[in-house]
Order: sequence, then structure tokens, then C-alpha cells
Amino acid sequence: MLHLMDHPIAHRFGARATTRRGFLKVAGGAGAGLIVGMMLPAGAALAATPEGGPAAFNPFVRIATDGRVTVLIKHLDKGQGIATGLATLVAEELDASPDQIAVEFAPANAELYKNLFFGIQGTGGSTSIANSWEQYRKAGAAARAMLVEAAAASWGVPASEITISAGTLGHGDRTASFGEFADAASALTPPADPALKTPDQWVLIGKSFPRVDIPNKSSGAPNTYGMDIHMDDMLVVTLIRPPKWGAVVQSFDAAEALKVKGVVDVKSGPFGVAIFAEKTWPAIKARDLVTVTWDEANAETRGTDALIAEYRELASTPGPVARDGDAETALASASEVVEAEYLFPFLAHAPMEPLDTVILAEEGKVTIWTGAQMPTVDQMVAGSILGVGPEQVTVNTFWAGGSFGRRAVYNSEYVAEAALVAKAWGKPQPLKLVWTREDDIKGGYYRPMYLHKVRAGIAADGTVSGWEHRIVGQSIFTGTAMEQMVVKDGIDAASVEGIDDTTYDLPGLRVELHSPKLGVPVLWWRSVGHTHTAYVMETMIDALAAKAGKDPVAFRLELLKTDPRKVAVLKLAAEKAGWDTPAPEGRYRGIAVHKSFNTFVAEVAEISYADGDLKVEKVVCAVDCGIAINPDNIKAQIEGGVGFGLGAVLRNAVTLTDGAIDQANFDTYEPLRMSDMPQVEVHIVPSAEPPTGVGEPGVPPIGPAVANAIFKATGKHPRHLPFTIGDFV
Repeated sequence: MLHLMDHPIAHRFGARATTRRGFLKVAGGAGAGLIVGMMLPAGAALAATPEGGPAAFNPFVRIATDGRVTVLIKHLDKGQGIATGLATLVAEELDASPDQIAVEFAPANAELYKNLFFGIQGTGGSTSIANSWEQYRKAGAAARAMLVEAAAASWGVPASEITISAGTLGHGDRTASFGEFADAASALTPPADPALKTPDQWVLIGKSFPRVDIPNKSSGAPNTYGMDIHMDDMLVVTLIRPPKWGAVVQSFDAAEALKVKGVVDVKSGPFGVAIFAEKTWPAIKARDLVTVTWDEANAETRGTDALIAEYRELASTPGPVARDGDAETALASASEVVEAEYLFPFLAHAPMEPLDTVILAEEGKVTIWTGAQMPTVDQMVAGSILGVGPEQVTVNTFWAGGSFGRRAVYNSEYVAEAALVAKAWGKPQPLKLVWTREDDIKGGYYRPMYLHKVRAGIAADGTVSGWEHRIVGQSIFTGTAMEQMVVKDGIDAASVEGIDDTTYDLPGLRVELHSPKLGVPVLWWRSVGHTHTAYVMETMIDALAAKAGKDPVAFRLELLKTDPRKVAVLKLAAEKAGWDTPAPEGRYRGIAVHKSFNTFVAEVAEISYADGDLKVEKVVCAVDCGIAINPDNIKAQIEGGVGFGLGAVLRNAVTLTDGAIDQANFDTYEPLRMSDMPQVEVHIVPSAEPPTGVGEPGVPPIGPAVANAIFKATGKHPRHLPFTIGDFV
């Protein structure tokens, strides 16, 4: 059984609980049938059976009279493949044929669809499979048991004699589809604790299948993404937001904008200035013709250089203690001490689909269409703004073209904007709030800027002797509803994760944290604190290994005697990369290993480097994420994590001049190019442990693995990121 306390998200949020074609087709027409599952929340009323429609027994599985099985996906699929994974769990225990499975996103209903780690309906922290591993399997197993019971009663035979294979019930010469017994089964009581298959009985789990989203995304099917939505009588809205956070509209002149054909009106409000138009292009064009005067009395006006100077000053002073080791005494006995300053910039999420929301505010109710990552929060925020209860807010979830954390905003800021715009409009008319790429890059909620100051020692015998680590960076959770759960004694757990909980044996490890307050809004970014902590830990370990005159892999193994799973991925990655054999001429290898979201990943980067010309040629990865539900999807996620993390360390940075963001589009916030992408080889460690996340853990090791390869080539580590604006110091 998966215990909540086994997962790092549970610790962070204070939980106290224990290839075949056609696979998973997108749900089409429905029919009369059955909804079944497990874990019906206490007090939740069973849904009434609509005339001619399926009967609702439970939130997760529907079986129509045509045999179609629809799995309701309670987590947002934003490219990570979770819809395929969850449907696989149901299909496995139901003994359904992959070809009869379809998926739909679950409606917004926290009572039925809450994330067990968050307590609300939401997706994040690579928790979807960990949260739903047993829940969705039991949903499928319960449905199977009810179908068997209905068939046994109809055929007058013992239930134990009924077989199911590939979506067909059988007994002797008799066979029937699921649809033939869907109605009869809907009248039965689901078993409270249905038996689950043992691993030796699995047919689908552990196999690779094409993902459910491939057909629609490949063909450009309409209404796949929120950006695709079009409705009759819908207006498109663009916003002029303050150029500096904290500024407000003092006055505006929209005379020229109103002359643009298709522009309906221009209004100001807490959101800035809104342009209402019949189509997207006039809404964007007119925006450039509005003149706005801003009151910047309370705005953030510091630039990047000023912030770095303030961070360095803070780093020179003691801060709140996250881990209280006696670093001073340990370092005093060191024969050599490595001192380093690391600087990490603000980073934008920059998903391919910018934010978008369609909203319709009517008397007593609100309807929203978007790629909803935190629908419970969206309901509360929109309802509060528009004067209705959250239960009166319907959220229709669409596929999201990426997120990396951006759609999981603690205050639902982009949905709040849509609600404020609807309130300002004051008419029951659908409004589509569209963000441009420039809006997205300049829109805030970045990965915070961080500065690390580290002193670590090596004793005469080549062992670590002391480690003093001071971090300066904004707290993501302070000021949010989750502050009390995550921030303890001035320490935001997300700022120090990966360091204060390291399994490296580091005598005298002392970790301190300063969390300055800035006007720049920040947010979790794919792999959160591990984005910077893994980089510092793994490059410092390499630097210490060099001082000790030891091989980086052997040095790590000496420090990881209590962490067998991390040791296993480290050894596997090194073996598959040929670590003990010379690299090809002109190439250099670096290695890094890290645990995040209860998943262990080691990566070996092989680079070519000459005269400052860096190319990452190949990355070999080893991953232990527990039971591998869909190996191909795991490999895809690790590959994606390598690309995402590599793009950030190579060239990404958000900078400020006098409080305003300098970057605006992909010309100044340049994404990873196809020519940058290395060959990626992924090896999955066989495991019987409960599955953990793979959406984020591939990101943290890639930066330090490349940096350690650069160290091998040059004798210097890049410590000011990204590589293109920092010297190898």
C-alpha cells in the first residue's frame, strides 16, 4: 500500500495519512451504461442516472451500452501523459481491451476528485500517479467485479466461473461485451475493497502504448486546447498590464484603439486596461494604440544588478537555520577548503501554449473553459470575485499545451483576471482572455532568483570535512494559503530541498536561508527548489572529488552508503555511459545524481568543447521511479526533462531594468533548439516499489552533469547561470 507519508509532497504539505494502435481513444459519443469506482467520499451523493445516459456509481469509470469504457481523469494532462497512465490502471484491473478505452477530464469537484496529497483537486509535484496508483486500479477492479456479478446472475452460474479477457465476458461457449451487462451492473453495490491483480497477472502495466493525446494533437483537432475555443457571440480580450509590479493605472487614452475595426470597448480596472474585440487580431492590434499613464509609487523599481548586490550582502550574514551542523569546527580540520558563489536567474515557464481562459458570468453562476491545473482554487477565486459560491462555478478542463507549474498558481491569477474582466464587462457574454507570448514572458510568477554561498572542506585522507551552505532567494510559499504548512521557523522547505535533506554523508553540514521580499511574483517551476539545489550540490561534490584526487563516481559512492536506490541509478548510468572507458577524442563526460519527488535519477552528459564552443552530444540517464506503468512515457518524460533543464542552463534568464522585465519573446528568452538537443538514452531500474513521479525528476541532474563535463574539459565550473552570460569561474 502507498502511504502518504512516504511521499515528499506529503511532508511538504503536512499530510498525516498512511504498442498498439488505437489505444485509449479520446472519448466520443456516450451511451446508457455504468459509472463505477472506489473510495466514494463520505457524504457524497450518488449522481442520478440521466434519461438514456450512464448511471453514476462513482467518479472514475463509465461503461456504456456499446461497450465503451470512459475513464474520468482527475489530473490535468499538460503533456506529461497522465491521462494515458491513469486509463492504463483502470484498463488493467478491468481486463478491458485498450481499443475500447476513452478518457475525459473530470469535472471540478474537490469532494470527488481531490488530490490526496493536496486536499483539493489539483495537479502538481509529480504526484498524479503516486496519488492515484491504487485509487484508479480499484476503480477498474470494482467495475470488473460488478460486471462479473451481473453476468453470473444472468447466466445462472457462479461468479467464480466467469472470465474476462480483452473486454469480453465469457463462460463456456457464451460470451458478452461489457455493454450487454452495463445497465444490470449499475444496480449493484460496488465492493468496498476489490481484490487487485498481482504483478505476475499484469497484462498492460509495464507495457508501452501510444498516448491518448497523440491523434488529436497530431491532426490539429478542434477544441483540443483552451486556446482553440470559439463560441458564438464571444469577445476576445487582451490586457495591458503594468510594466512594473505594483504600478496601477492613473489614466489612459483609447481614442485611437477604438478606431480599429472590430474593437468594441476599452476599460480599466485592477487588471490594468482591457481591450474587448470581436476577434483576436484587432484585440492585439488595438492594444498597441492605447496610451497609459501609470502610477508607480508602490512599484518594484530595482534592477537585476541591484538585487544581486543585496543578495550578496545577505549571503555575508548568518540566516535562519535549516540544518544545524557544526560546519565551523568541521572546516577547521580540513586540509583544503573550496569556496564558491552560485547565481541562478529568474526563469519563466514559457509553455508553448500561453495562458488563456474563456469565462461566462451569468446571474448566479459562472462557467470557465481552460486547461485547469488547480480547478478548486479557480472555483474559489472566480466565485469570490463574481459574488457566487464556488459550487456555482463550473470549470471545464481542456488539454494544456505545457505548464511546468505556470497553471498551478496559488491565487489563480490568470483566472482571477478573467473574472475581473467579466465583472467589468457586466453582461452575460462569453469572454476569451488571451495572453500573447510577450504577456507570458513578462507576466511574472517566475522561478525565483537564487544566490548560494558554499564552503566545503576536504580532509587529508580525502574525505569531506565540513560543509557550510547559505542560500538567498525569495520564498515561493510565504504569503500563500500554504505558508503555514511549508514555511517553518523562517525556512521555506522548497528553497532548501535537495540540500538540507541530502543523503550524502557530509560531516558538519550547516544550511542557512535568507528569504528577501521582492515585488516580483514567483512560483514553483518544473522541479521547484531542486532546479538550483541539485546544481550546487552536484558540482561541489565534483569539485571536492577533484581536490581529493578521486574519481567522481567513486567519491559519490563513498558518501552514499545509506542510500541504495541512489547508488543503483548512479552505478547504472555510469555503466551504460561507459564511464570507466575513455571518452572519444575531443569529448568530456560529467555525472550527476539526484533524488526529487521520491524518484532517483542519474545522468551522464557527454560534451564536445573547444575554444568556448560547447555542444552536449549525448546524455545517458538511469531512473528509478518505482513500478514503471508505461516505460515509453517514462522515457519521454526524462527526455523532455533533459531538454527543459538544458535549455535553462544554456541560455535562459529573466532580468530586470529599473523593475521592468527585459525579455519579451523567444528572441530574447531563447528556447532550446533542435540543434541543441543531445542524443538521450534512458534506462529504467526494475522495481517493485510503488510508482512515483517522472514529470520533474529528469530536470535537476542535467545542468550539473553538463557543468561537471565542462569542469573535466576546462578545470573550471560554470557557477553563474546561464552559461552564455556567465564565465566559467
